[in-house]
Parts: sequence; structure tokens; C-alpha cells
Amino acid sequence: MAEAESVAVWEAVRRRPVRFLWSAWPLRVWAYLLSGAVSGFAALAVLSVLIVTGFALSLLGIGLLLLTAAVVSAVPLAAAERRRLRLVEPAVPAGPHVRPPRPGAPAWLATRLRERATWREFGYVLLFATVFTAAGYAFTALLGLSVMLTVSPVIVWAIAPDTVMLVPGQPVSGPVGALPGTAAGLAGLVVSAYAGSLLAGVQVRVARALLAAREEPSDDSRVIELTRSRARLADAFEAERRRIERDLHDGAQQHLVALMMTLGLAELQLRGQESPASALIVRARAEARQALEELRGLIRGIHPQVLTDHGLAAAVDELALRSAVPVTADIRLPSRPAPSVETVAYFTVTEALANAAKHSGAGRVEVVGRLTGGVLVLTVTDDGRGGADPAAGTGLQGLADRLAIVKGRLTVTSPVGGPTVLRVEVPCSG
Repeated sequence: MAEAESVAVWEAVRRRPVRFLWSAWPLRVWAYLLSGAVSGFAALAVLSVLIVTGFALSLLGIGLLLLTAAVVSAVPLAAAERRRLRLVEPAVPAGPHVRPPRPGAPAWLATRLRERATWREFGYVLLFATVFTAAGYAFTALLGLSVMLTVSPVIVWAIAPDTVMLVPGQPVSGPVGALPGTAAGLAGLVVSAYAGSLLAGVQVRVARALLAAREEPSDDSRVIELTRSRARLADAFEAERRRIERDLHDGAQQHLVALMMTLGLAELQLRGQESPASALIVRARAEARQALEELRGLIRGIHPQVLTDHGLAAAVDELALRSAVPVTADIRLPSRPAPSVETVAYFTVTEALANAAKHSGAGRVEVVGRLTGGVLVLTVTDDGRGGADPAAGTGLQGLADRLAIVKGRLTVTSPVGGPTVLRVEVPCSG
């Protein structure tokens, strides 16, 4: 944004202040300011007639109409000013107005009067027609005097000596005597170049602030903010999942392991003794072992530790070992992507393998992962019956929603008879 706010003529002076004098910039600046003096006078005349007449006729009921015309007249005047900026600016601001909802003058007028942009343009035209026009005329006088002094030897030679006076009461005797005037004129042109660049830059800044389109809240911006909000919620949810996984792994799981060890020691103590407690301890130990296995499965479902420690390839290999359908995994990445990318990729593969086992009747599944052009590409292919439908409640729509949060994309190809191919693309940056 800082680069967009720089002013071209100011940058030209800052980078090469001496070469600036010999470039086309002084001529462009002078053309901009001189044309502004002319158009500013025209704008002042139009606004003066409409505003003064409007106030004078306000008692007759048509004054408001003229005042409205004065405000609306700023729209074409501002459009002309945006075009005139091309003299000193390579990037001209776009028009800020929206298209009226219906054709016709009434709809156009109603739309323009409701827009803030119209009132900003009206403020600019008022400022331009008064302050900038007065400054333009002062600059015109300076530039005109400098040019006349520069060519004063020619003027003296053409009009005849002893009739032109550069200093009151001292006529110039000839073209040679007018050379000091040339020096003063050249100095005036130098001053005009730098002062003109300063004044033109100020006008450019003001024009950008008041005439350029602004980013008003729109449907697109609301969608972007909603997407960012969903991404923040997803990040918070993922952080909470990790916290729960750590608590279960380091807390409840360790307690169950300790309980199994205690029950094992008790079983050893009672071995060989005829006691009714022996059978109860054996049963309790078996139930503790089953609870520990279920807890480990729950922890893996929340967030597998192997994904955090060793990355996506190792986590998918572990999924392949536990899958009810034979799985061939081939994931080769040059480096580990961001944790959010790894997480969404892992759970996508998890859901795909679960769908293949439950719905497709597949005998084999192949998982391939590569990093292509900064995008993680995963393909999950099964040799099942096909016909997968995201709308049929198979979890594919949930996967698409999860991928959308990280700007990913899910493509499902599943003709009847198979095979079913899930292609997942997740950007690894931005």
C-alpha cells in the first residue's frame, strides 16, 4: 500500500533531482498546472452560477433544484480531473461510482445523490475551483515571467533597444544588456520546475483521497471476512483437539497403564492361591486392557501423535497398517508442510479409507502424495464399485468444507463400476 501512495513526480525529483530538470517532467507538470488553471476557472464559473442562483431562487422553489445540479455537476468535473491526472500520474484512480439499478435519469440522479463518492467529488471540485485554481494562476504568473526574462534578449532585439526596461528607470541598451534577465529567467524556470512539482504532487494526493474509489463493505469483502473467521475457528478447534489429545495421552492413558500394572502385580501375588479375588483381578485387567485400546483409538482419531512427531507420510503408513482394506501408501514430500496442511491431508485420507471400507466394497486402495508447485496433491484410488455421491452422506461434503477453509479443493471421480479417485489439492503457502 505504501508504494501505491507514492506520487510519481515526487519520486522523480527524489531519485534524480538534477536530471529531473532535463527530463520531460517539468513540461508535464507545467501542462498539468496550466490546464488546471483553465479548467478550474471553468469549474468555478459553473459552480458560482448554480450555487448563487440556487440560493437566490430558493424562495421560488427551484433553488433546491439548482443546488442539486451544482452537486451533481461535480461528477463530470471529477471525471475530467481523473483523466487530467494522466499528465503527471501513470496510474489514474478508477471511478468510484456504482451503476444505477435502473436506466434513466431519475435512477441515475437518485443513485448519485446517495453515494458518498459524489459528495467527496463535490468537495474536491470546490477545493480545486478555489484554492488550486488560485495557486495555478500564481504559478502561471511565475512561469510566464520566467519565460519572458529568458527570452528578453530576443524581445529587446525585436522591439529595439532603449525601449525595454528590465529594471524600472534603466532601459536596456541592446540584447547583450538583457543577458542578466536571461539568467534570472533561467533561475525562475528552475524554481518553476521544482515548485510546480511540489504543487502538482499536492493536487495528486488530494485527488487520490477524494476522487478514487474506496473499498466499501461489499458482498465479496464479507465473504472474505467470513472465510477468515472460519479459518480462525478451525485453528482454534484444532488447537483444542491437540490439547485434549495431550491430556488423554499424558493423563488418562498413563493412569490406565498404571492400573494394568497394579492389577498385574496383584495377579502375581495371588497366583497359586485359591481365592475368589483372582478371577476378578484377571477380569479387571482384561477390561482395563480393552479400555486402554479404546482410549488409544480415540486419541488417534482426535490427533495422532505420529503425525506431530514424524509427519504425514508416517501417519498415513500407520493408517494403512490399521485399515480393513489393504492399502498401498506412496507419499514422498521434500519437506514437511505446515501443520494445518498436514492435519487436513491426514483426516482426508482417514475419511477416504473409511469410505472405501464401508461403502465401496474395494479390495485395494492406493494413496499417492506429491508436492507440485507449492501445492500438496493427494490421490486416493480404490477398485470398488464406484458411484460415490457427496450428497449421500458419505462424508465427502464435510471433507470439501474442511478443505475450503485452507483454500484447498476436492475432486471426486467415481463412475458406476469404479474405480473411485479422490484428488485433494491443498496450497502449502498463503
